[in-house]
Amino acid sequence: MNPVTVIAVGGNSLIRSKDRSSFADQLATTADTCRSIADVVETGHDVVVTHGNGPQVGFILIRSHLARNRLPEVPFDACNAQTQAEIGYMIQQSLGNEFKRRGIRKPVVTIVTQVVVDAADPAFSSPSKPVGPFYTKGEAAKLEKDLGWAMREDAGRGFRRLVPSPRPVEVIEKPEVECLLRSGAVVVACGGGGIPVIRQNGALSGVAAVIDKDLASSLLAGEIGAERLVISTAVPQVYVNYGRTNQQALESVSTRDLKEHLAAGQFPSGSMGPKIEAALDFLQRGGREVVITDPDHLAAAMAGKAGTHITA
Repeated sequence: MNPVTVIAVGGNSLIRSKDRSSFADQLATTADTCRSIADVVETGHDVVVTHGNGPQVGFILIRSHLARNRLPEVPFDACNAQTQAEIGYMIQQSLGNEFKRRGIRKPVVTIVTQVVVDAADPAFSSPSKPVGPFYTKGEAAKLEKDLGWAMREDAGRGFRRLVPSPRPVEVIEKPEVECLLRSGAVVVACGGGGIPVIRQNGALSGVAAVIDKDLASSLLAGEIGAERLVISTAVPQVYVNYGRTNQQALESVSTRDLKEHLAAGQFPSGSMGPKIEAALDFLQRGGREVVITDPDHLAAAMAGKAGTHITA
């Protein structure tokens, strides 16, 4: 089998702006991203694509809320499953079309992926991830009382539901990902961090939670023995002193130096922090390299001419 690269695409990167968020808009943006992914495939790497789904899950939750008097609301884990299929379809079609144009004979297959989390994870006792629509104070109080939801006011715009963000511990469909890779397919997996499930008496059951997409990608990459993890984000490189006059781009950095920057507070938990944590986790599992860049520089970054390259 060829060297394996896992490419983690951000869910926000499929939506360029609030007024370009339709399915057609997202499909066009996906096609742009898939041209860069095809460049990676042409270098001889077997590829697994993972992706975020935050905005897309939000859309389903808002639709579900607006239709709540006509139809049952969609459970949170089912929202993840629906968006995995929807975004997977966009990637399958876009990448398949790009392969056809280039004469690449490779199938693209999406796996609706379950990811195990620990029911005892401390995140379940302190939900922190805001999801879904905004509610009035009265609606929020009723939802807290009737459904036990954790609610929090968000920047004066109303109240939003909070869900836990536990760490991923196991990818259920890992054997199927490996089987498809061996067959020569490009695999789309762990969408949105995977559907969070817990084990109860030997059976799996979905839970209302959000798994960080980059941590799940790191876990999957380590479990399948990937050589490289590529994290696609909104900036072309990782920076220290980001947004300040002394901002500095990191081109090549060791895990030791990266840990020092992380300890110094250079990478906030709400932005670059989880990506850095995912990078360190993957390299600790035996990965060779992590590349962090934006979609436009993906091909150049794979050639060592752009992005931030992190090695052990």
